[in-house]
Amino acid sequence: MRTGDQVVQDLPWKWGVQGKIFIIGGLGYMFDAWDVALNGFLTPLLGTEFGLSTGQRGLVATANLVGMAVGAVAWGTVADRVGRKRAFSITLLIFALFSVLGALAPSWEVFLFLRFLAGVGLGGCIPVDYALVSEFSPKKQRGRVLAAMDGWWPVGTTFAGLSATFLVPVEGNWRWMLALMVLPALLLFWVRRGIPESPLYLARTGREAEARAVIDDLVMRTGAAHEPYEIPTAAPVAQRRRGAAAALEQLRLVWAFNPRITSVAWSLFISVMLVYYAALSWMPSILRAQGMDDVAAFAGTTVMNAVGILGVLTSVLLVDAVGRKWVIAISGPAAGLALVVFALVLEVPSAAIALIAVFGFLSLTVIPVMYAYVSELYPTPLRASGFGWASSSSRAVTGFAPLLFGSVLWPVLGLPLTFTVLGGLVLAAVLWMTVAAPETRGRELDHITGDEEPLLEKLSS
Repeated sequence: MRTGDQVVQDLPWKWGVQGKIFIIGGLGYMFDAWDVALNGFLTPLLGTEFGLSTGQRGLVATANLVGMAVGAVAWGTVADRVGRKRAFSITLLIFALFSVLGALAPSWEVFLFLRFLAGVGLGGCIPVDYALVSEFSPKKQRGRVLAAMDGWWPVGTTFAGLSATFLVPVEGNWRWMLALMVLPALLLFWVRRGIPESPLYLARTGREAEARAVIDDLVMRTGAAHEPYEIPTAAPVAQRRRGAAAALEQLRLVWAFNPRITSVAWSLFISVMLVYYAALSWMPSILRAQGMDDVAAFAGTTVMNAVGILGVLTSVLLVDAVGRKWVIAISGPAAGLALVVFALVLEVPSAAIALIAVFGFLSLTVIPVMYAYVSELYPTPLRASGFGWASSSSRAVTGFAPLLFGSVLWPVLGLPLTFTVLGGLVLAAVLWMTVAAPETRGRELDHITGDEEPLLEKLSS
């Protein structure tokens, strides 16, 4: 007899069922992108209003990204210990609240603190959303669905670019840029309340009756043939430890599960996102340093974000056709190379903008597949935590990248050498992935690496 999670992963895809969860989860991811991209536009505007030095300007993005690092760990732990649904809703509410307060901040110091707190809320969106969407997705479509999730990222960054570009002439422009995100975020919070809990999570935490209710509803709504299935006996894991102790225990389990897998996940996240966030946070300032005005610099950065939509579409087409590892191995280092060439041709505006577009395309080809890949590598009890800790490791490092980039790397090494070093880190991470982690294409969740059963038995004992 098959298990409930096997039934869920073999259901036909229906836009009114799994597609609804994909859209609602993706919209939360869109706000993550909008908020992160906005850092690059806020940095020069706040620097002008408050008379900030280059190092102080770097703290604008650092405060937000460090908050996201904290949020990724905290909400990934909540999602694995208390449930995906609860974390799924609360993260956006926290983000909206502190974004409103940030728009009203009377000083730069208060603004930094509120941006940190907004980041704590928003940092949970990616690990929680990916865990939930992956666990509702049929295995035949899962790669494409998870890669398509990242299609919401360039939508969010493009909204950030367009709103910033049009609001530049408005008095108090940076305050309006923040406030503009809040109303749709609150509306999405209200909609998210109707999403069911993950049936895989319910089954793995011993909530059999609830799991059967969700699975039976999915079978009925997708029109699949009803069949008997079993829910393996499992003990709830949510009450073992709380607070910081729970997060640290999840970290221990993430590494104990498979150190090679976790080292691949962390190295990919840190290197790929370091390159991407460095470009995203500083591109408007780099273009301004070349003599462009705010509107031209912001529009150039928006091109990078908008072209990323084509990158996501490419990743959707390739992720199941050639596999996760091939897409990551080729597009990751190529994105780093595009930035090096961009730095070398910066004196030629047309060539520089073209290379920005190439980078936007390649980076948004690798990131969706990387997210899908990492979320598949971990079993259900660790999926949100494994993704969350990998995301947090990258946010912690990239959180200080804007500060180091503006005060050390760019002034001392220059742009070409800086981007060469960052691209070299991506290449090293990709080489480690090729030998240390398996391909996940077409395989059942919880049966990817062969190390899942001992962990699941231990958590159920």
